[in-house]
Amino acid sequence: MTELFMLDVPENTSIVAVADKDAAVTVDRVGPYFRISSESAIVIDRRATGCRHAVWYSSVAGLVGSRITQWDKDAMRIEPI
Repeated sequence: MTELFMLDVPENTSIVAVADKDAAVTVDRVGPYFRISSESAIVIDRRATGCRHAVWYSSVAGLVGSRITQWDKDAMRIEPI
């Protein structure tokens, strides 16, 4: 299971919205965080989010059973360990 946590703040909602469009991804809440999870890799296209780089590179609050394999100006890819 791949799990990514993001703080529920207005700056991160567009990232969560793009992730939620993927049918293989589940988005729910745990306390003040969005939990984005999937049985496989999670891939989020930065340009689709409309995020500026500062928001993009500060959006990840935590991972469970996962690792970041790509986090650049194009996309974020989280894969299970």
